[in-house]
Amino acid sequence: MNISVNSIDFRGSFVDGPGIRTLLFLQGCDRRCKGCHNTSTWDKDKGSIYETSELARIIKEGCYNRKLTITGGEPMNQKEALEDLLDDLEGFDICLYTSHSFEEIPNEILSHLSYVKVGAYDEELRCSTIPFIGSSNQKFITLR
Repeated sequence: MNISVNSIDFRGSFVDGPGIRTLLFLQGCDRRCKGCHNTSTWDKDKGSIYETSELARIIKEGCYNRKLTITGGEPMNQKEALEDLLDDLEGFDICLYTSHSFEEIPNEILSHLSYVKVGAYDEELRCSTIPFIGSSNQKFITLR
């Protein structure tokens, strides 16, 4: 199955979930939150297309500590491909950033996650005091 990717950052982030994490930015977002810092990920037609098994191989080779945050864009816009990718990343510590609510995330995705950040970014509720969120309406949830 194909998945559209904006970029992969193997340098390591301290602000996108617990620990030093590799970042996978998926392409395409229908939410387009005002004040978004990832506007280059909005257009669904501008990503690089990968077969999910090939993307999983690249991530396994480059993500030395097996800590991965999947963000975007909106990862849930590619729900079926995301499920397929997660199946190939068994044993990874995965965090998903989504603007969707917790209830909108299928169990087939939740079962692979260690953490999830839910809720659309709201520029008027910008927050810099709570780790791993951008606005106070968002929630960062530890699943395991």
